[in-house]
Amino acid sequence: MNSPRQRALSLGSLRAFEAVARRLNFSEAADELHVTQSAVSRQIKGLEEELGAPLFQRGTRHVQLTADGNTLLRVVAPWLDRLDAGVRQIRQARGRRVVHVTTFASFASLWLLPQMEAFQRDHPDIDIRVSASDRLLELDEPDLDLALRYCDARAVPPGAKRMFGEVLTPVISRRLADQIATGQAPPLAAPADLAQYTLAEEDDNRPSGEFLSWRHWLAVQGQPRLQPRRWLYLTFTYQQVQSALAGQGVALARVPLVTELLERGDLVEPFGPQGRIPSPTSYWLIATEASRGRVEVARFCEWIESRAADTRRAIGEVPHDEGPTEAD
Repeated sequence: MNSPRQRALSLGSLRAFEAVARRLNFSEAADELHVTQSAVSRQIKGLEEELGAPLFQRGTRHVQLTADGNTLLRVVAPWLDRLDAGVRQIRQARGRRVVHVTTFASFASLWLLPQMEAFQRDHPDIDIRVSASDRLLELDEPDLDLALRYCDARAVPPGAKRMFGEVLTPVISRRLADQIATGQAPPLAAPADLAQYTLAEEDDNRPSGEFLSWRHWLAVQGQPRLQPRRWLYLTFTYQQVQSALAGQGVALARVPLVTELLERGDLVEPFGPQGRIPSPTSYWLIATEASRGRVEVARFCEWIESRAADTRRAIGEVPHDEGPTEAD
């Protein structure tokens, strides 16, 4: 017969532990789990007895994790997340068809979501769940179907499809462009004129950030030492675009993400096509192994690839409209 410390731990006890560890409050954990506080206390006590170690330090008005509690939490929390994700996937497979897409927040805000209405109109029986975060989800997540990523070709798995490349260009609002044209704002006809303006810069320390920076663009334009009137440092790409739309300065925009804004005239390229420079990084469509063969995923991928072809044409990337687009 197995001793208490050799038996498998019960799921109920682990859920109680995770809830208390997350909230550091037995009463709130009990409310979340819809049980009594004494029931949670019994589960935690039983778990501590099975492990042979205290998991919490209990004070009169506070609860803290012990070192052993922290060790257990690092294992249990992601495991429960994956378990719950798998359960959702099973339930969804027996109900409505759902495609789960992960991408970074700026791509979702500027490229994916503005176009989603057309897909939803043509496919009312398919639900789309978008996880927009700058934290990369692992491709083996149980309920993940597609990832739309921005990276070098060497960083994508086999079978990834290249959507389009990167092109950068300075942009300003239509209102600021009109003010420049009427002499109400300083001229902005050449890169050297940027010294009179605020430059919105993406505060990005990743390797790809080197090619997204104003310093890189200015060096390409022969102005490596130019200092603007001021810098505006922002965390996300879509914040740079918003700052330009608000007339707060000049943003270095990713052209594939702002083609519609440029076509509508909401954003203006003060230097025209001559201000555009390429980047070695590209945008990729990655289907997980588990999602392949599902009709709804195939339909959404076809739609993504169609929209990607439109973007390639909009940025003048004609050669990639023909031939294979998969990573080497």
